[in-house]
Amino acid sequence: MKGLILIGGGGHCHACIDVIEREGKHRIAGILDHPDRRGEEVLGYEILGGDDQIPGLIKEGHAFLITLGQIQSPERRIAIFEQLQALGAELISVVSPLAHLSPHAEIGVGTIVMHQALVNAKARVGANCIINSQALVEHDAVIEDHCHVSTGAKINGNAKLGRESFVGSGAILFHEIQVGAGSLIAAGVVVRRNKPPQAKVLL
Repeated sequence: MKGLILIGGGGHCHACIDVIEREGKHRIAGILDHPDRRGEEVLGYEILGGDDQIPGLIKEGHAFLITLGQIQSPERRIAIFEQLQALGAELISVVSPLAHLSPHAEIGVGTIVMHQALVNAKARVGANCIINSQALVEHDAVIEDHCHVSTGAKINGNAKLGRESFVGSGAILFHEIQVGAGSLIAAGVVVRRNKPPQAKVLL
């Protein structure tokens, strides 16, 4: 197996490691985080240093997955994603064997589909997304790049979530709802009407 480097060693990384280990397709070769954490271990995997290690690790032939969380802002995940692309790095996608990804659905590079998530037929999930545990992306729904659909959230059929958006745990987007780019949908919210870009929908 080619070595896989994870970028981000916090809580979301813990969950990603569990998914990667269960999938069994990649060998985790180490983690990048703050340089001060060099030498620490995360669930048995060593922190190799900071982002300055990326060019050398690319030359060594490693692949990458961004394992930073995304709640307040996607900016850091996007910046790392764009850096990796500019350097010609190989970014992988991961799907938990405990999830269901329809063979008629699509997911983009750098995306992770976590335990017990369901991505149904003709759904399209973009690049660098998190489809978290027990989330539902129903038939024909569109999740654009750099989005996080949190635990237990439901994106119903033909709905569209604009790029760089966040949907909190247990939130629901009704059938055919359109949510503009850069939006934040709080946990537990039910979205019944279309929302413009940069919308903040709170309880």
